[in-house]
Amino acid sequence: MWSEYFIGVGAPMANEAFEELVETFEFLDDWEDRYRHVIEMGKAFPPLDDAFKVPATKVEGCASQVWLVPTIEDGTFDFQGASDAMIVQGLIAVLHELYAGLSPKDVVAVDAPAELARLGLDEHLSSQRSNGLRAMVQRIRETASSAA
Repeated sequence: MWSEYFIGVGAPMANEAFEELVETFEFLDDWEDRYRHVIEMGKAFPPLDDAFKVPATKVEGCASQVWLVPTIEDGTFDFQGASDAMIVQGLIAVLHELYAGLSPKDVVAVDAPAELARLGLDEHLSSQRSNGLRAMVQRIRETASSAA
């Protein structure tokens, strides 16, 4: 289980948007519906300008192409992102719900595996997707940590 990688990094915390996502997932009957919802979230996520799809923003460790562009403005963490895989684009949107709007210190304190487990993601992603998700979380944490 990929959550073992982050044991002890912080207490579970989630912002309101993520809590709403958890509630939505509770109403979806099966994983197929949840999977479709994640893909729809990715389709609705704002596109990343191609100028940002450069080696410096690329996340290593993902089976598909992934770029994350974090920003910290007025003490608030946010990021843009993109992937060439629909489900991964959706996972970027899920991570945005989890982290956007938090302070860098709170981003570092989020127990991402515990929060994502509330969606059942830890049980339904392939090992490659789980590794990619872990790499995205790590990139977000590193960026926030350096700004905290």
